[in-house]
Order: sequence, then C-alpha cells, then structure tokens
Amino acid sequence: MKKKVLVLGCTGSIGSQTLDIIRNEKDLFEVAGLSVGHNQKALESLCAEFNCKGTNWSTEGFPGLEKLLDECKADIAVNGVAGSQGLLSSVAVLERGMNLALANKESVVMAWPLIKKLADKKRCSIVPVDSEHSAIFSLVNHYGSRRISEIIITASGGPFRNYTKAQLESVTVEDALKHPTWNMGKKITIDSASLANKGLEVIEACRLFDVGTKQVKVLVHPQSVVHSIVRTNDGMLYAQMSDPDMRHPIYSSLVWPENKTNYLEPFDLAGHELSFFAPRMDDFPMLKLAYQCAEKEGSYTIAFNAANEIAVDAFINKKIGFTDIPKIVEATLSYDWKKEPWTVEEVLEADKDSHEKARKLLDGRTF
Repeated sequence: MKKKVLVLGCTGSIGSQTLDIIRNEKDLFEVAGLSVGHNQKALESLCAEFNCKGTNWSTEGFPGLEKLLDECKADIAVNGVAGSQGLLSSVAVLERGMNLALANKESVVMAWPLIKKLADKKRCSIVPVDSEHSAIFSLVNHYGSRRISEIIITASGGPFRNYTKAQLESVTVEDALKHPTWNMGKKITIDSASLANKGLEVIEACRLFDVGTKQVKVLVHPQSVVHSIVRTNDGMLYAQMSDPDMRHPIYSSLVWPENKTNYLEPFDLAGHELSFFAPRMDDFPMLKLAYQCAEKEGSYTIAFNAANEIAVDAFINKKIGFTDIPKIVEATLSYDWKKEPWTVEEVLEADKDSHEKARKLLDGRTF
C-alpha cells in the first residue's frame, strides 16, 4: 500500500527534492497534498501533475492549510516550511495525528517541549530531515540511546573556514553566498558561513535527543561526506556517510522505521580524503552563543533564532558587516529571556519580542 505524503513548502529545496523522490518511487509513495508560500502558478502545475489538492499561504493563510490537512488524510507530512509558519504547520500536522518529517528548525529551537508533548499525546512520530540529525537519528536508533555517550555534528565550515579574524571583517554578501558544498537559500547559506546554522543544530540535537550540551560536539568537515558521528560508551565512533544530497535523509524519513533500497546512487568511499578540524569558536562566536542558549531554560533559544534572522537580513541588505551579526545576537541575548513559554501563542509572543528588540538594537546601532 502506498504511503500518502503531504508536502509543505513544495517549491522549496526540501519540498522539491521530496517530489523528486515520489516521482522516482511511484510504487511506494503518492502525494496527498501540497502547500506553497506564494507561487500559485507552480502550485497549480504540481497539483495537476500529482492529481492532488493544494493551498497557498499568501492567499489562503493558516485556515487554508488546516482545510488541506483535514481533507488530504496523509500518512506523513514533510515540513520544509521556514520560519514561524513552519512551526504552526508542525502543530497543525501533529494535532491531526499525522507523522512528521521535520526540516523546520523553528519547531525544535523555539517550541520543542510543546511539539514533543503534542506528538506523544497523539502518538505520532517526528523524524528529523536535516542531514546531520537524520544521521544521528539513524545511529541512535541502531545502537540505542543508552549506549551512546557523545553526539558529534559535522559542519562544512562554509566559505570562510580558513579566513583569519581580520579577513572576516571585510567579507561581502557575495562572498558569504558562495557555499563550497551545498546549494541552499540565502538565509541558510549565510548561517552556514557564520556557523549560526551549526549552532541551531546543536540546540536541535540537545532537544531532539534529550542530551546536555557537554554531550554534543561539532567538528568541521569540509568534504560533507560524514554527516554525523556517535560515540558509544566503549569509546568507539560510528559515522553515517553519503554524498551531500538531501534526498538521502528525506527518503529515510519517508520510509522510517523501515530501511529500503532506492534509486539514489550508492556512495563510493574510494577516492575520498576526509579531514576534520575543531571549530574556531572565538572567530565564529555564533556557535558559542548557541551553546550558551542551549544550556539555559526560558526563551533564550527563541531570542537567538530571532536576533539572528534580523541580523542576517540586515547583512544581506548590506546594512551591517558580517562580523556584526553575532554582535546583534549577543546584545539581544543580554535581555532577560528567563520566562518559559507554555503555549504556542507564548512562543510566538517571545519570538515577536525578540525580533523587536533586535531590530531596535540594529536601528540604534547599540550593539
């Protein structure tokens, strides 16, 4: 019996690659429904191709998504929507008892206790789609969480991994958008360059796998072949390796808990040289700030994420320099974020407050 897949953010990177998998695995999957942020023409074309219903956030809003979820009766939803819309999408999916293949960082960084509680209540599975967390998820499930003493997340290091601190002061937006390995959107590419993205992944790992920051390490691995590593209690390291292709973790999330053969090219280790380095946290302070936030309760991770969004947008629009990004984030985090949000509404309120404070710091250049 085919698995019915709902694809949220169907024209983005995650959504497009999910649809590529479904096109190539028609015996396993069918599209139950689609959502887009704006592109109505693309939505209509894809709905016609897959003979399904769709909704557009820009015209139908959240009620349109709720209606689609109620009508499509999917087995699993792939959430590739960015930002707070993705958080609302995750909540709506889980409320209806659907399993969730999750690529939306905000759902974990901003509201994991609420998301996890809802999933447990509805007896739903949440399977991470990020290549790093997909790898950890597979390794943890294979070896068992009690046997694992350490999680190691790999980072490509971005385009500036060999830059000195002085060189980072003068990098341009164009420089930052030249990622050496992955082809991604502007925001996540800048986050990769500043290591903010890896910081968010540290927070996610702590939440998803219920571990402390001391058990989560980051290694810079320029080749992006090893996606994550776990250390078992006996000190041994186990890694998941593949080509840097997001279709691998997406496919794994769609077939979980099974392990199936597929159309993707098998990885050949021959000819690859792999290297690993410790991250330079003093030169890339976004990673250090993320670790500090992950150790705290309250809304600190929400503030980290929101302030970074404001700072990255300002950098992309050439209002600030690259090294100003962590300065704005650190200044925003200096406010009191001890209040723990207990509802999605309180999460969104803290997110709004964080954005406003970061924006005021930016406008007043008080960072």
